[in-house]
Amino acid sequence: QGTIHLFRKSQRSLVGKLAHEFRLVAADRRSWKILLFGAINLICVGLLLMWCSSTNSIALTAYTYLTIFDLFSLVTCLISYWVMMKKPSPVYSFGFERFEVLAVFASTVLAQLGALFILKESAERFLEQPEIHTGRLLVGTFVALFFNLFTMLSVRNKPFAYVSEAASTSWLQEHVADLSRSICGIIPGLSSIFLPRMNPFVLIDIAGALALCVTYMLIEINNYFAVDTASAVAIALMTFGTMYPMSVYSGKVLLQTTPPHVIGQLDKLLREVSTLDGVLEVRNEHFWTLGFGTLAGSVHVRIRRDANEQMVLAHVTNRLYALVSTLTVQIFKDDWIRPTLSSVPVANSILSLSDHHVIPMPPLSATGNPGATTSTPAKASTPPPEFSFNTPGKHVSPVLLANAQARPYGLGFSHGCARYGSGLSQGLGTPGPGAAPGSRTGCASAPSRYGASARGQPRP
Repeated sequence: QGTIHLFRKSQRSLVGKLAHEFRLVAADRRSWKILLFGAINLICVGLLLMWCSSTNSIALTAYTYLTIFDLFSLVTCLISYWVMMKKPSPVYSFGFERFEVLAVFASTVLAQLGALFILKESAERFLEQPEIHTGRLLVGTFVALFFNLFTMLSVRNKPFAYVSEAASTSWLQEHVADLSRSICGIIPGLSSIFLPRMNPFVLIDIAGALALCVTYMLIEINNYFAVDTASAVAIALMTFGTMYPMSVYSGKVLLQTTPPHVIGQLDKLLREVSTLDGVLEVRNEHFWTLGFGTLAGSVHVRIRRDANEQMVLAHVTNRLYALVSTLTVQIFKDDWIRPTLSSVPVANSILSLSDHHVIPMPPLSATGNPGATTSTPAKASTPPPEFSFNTPGKHVSPVLLANAQARPYGLGFSHGCARYGSGLSQGLGTPGPGAAPGSRTGCASAPSRYGASARGQPRP
């Protein structure tokens, strides 16, 4: 028998978990090249930072930040390999693809923060420009350019390759594209290189190197040290303009928004689903980008009562799976309910429509004698007393005769005799003045004279 452990094994710390995941990635032979490039990158960054300090050039510092960004891109590539190895878990039911989106967003934002730092230092140097030493300026430029291009072209970085194609073009790419069209019009063979648009990372590396070469020549010829600060501002602006569209695109993915270029296709597929046999309604649809190139979504489908749920589910999934790889479809049948009559007795305190009756009044005589149907004398010069539904008159109070028992309507019972024939036997006729007690509907025991009881005795 094995040993019985009374206490659970203590969980590993955050550093231990990171080390375990790193060993998992390092076990793959494809990641060895990335680790080798990462080690060389660290050496180059340290060497370039030393040369930046010796030359006192802020333009070379801005260009060195691009080499640091290459290190972030290599880390993103390692995270992409790690994501492919991991499987969905109960905590991360959609997988780990959003980690590489987060890595791209963090890398581009850090590059923009470095550009803002360069702009701030350049603003201070415009006030007091220091002397620039050009001894290692040109050497550092070519070392950084060679390593950046070699890293970008040798390592296939799937996340950044996708973002650079899917994100909107930067202002640097647009200006270079206009120039490339003019060049390709003269030399058509270069269209495969410069069109439709160049790689933004390669473009910014070449543009930064050209700015440093111009800086070196102007300082060597005229000792014009301010051009170093101007080149640093230009490199910072190019860095910010190149990274900003990628940050926006990856940020929209993190916010679970629907990509604009698939909205039309989704609407077309949803219209096709709504026309399937048995489908009554498609509602609560929500589609979002799970990772780079991966679309997820959920939809509710209401079907007929006699429809086959599995058949409808198969057809809906078949239509949407071509565009939405991770799809959740909830099928529910029509839930309409027939109206039922309430059998709960109505309380006596609740007045229905038949509990308020209008007391018919006979026509008043032209004389000034007190009328038998009113409590006040009626004069010829005054208008007759007002009697209406729930509205007091000028001379008398309204009379409300409450029924002692609620009666059902429309069940075929007759309440009193009708005056206008059998066609109005359900109490639809309106009794005229001076009607007999039996001519009222729904209130057969009500007196027809105000102030007199059913037996003709005066009411107190």
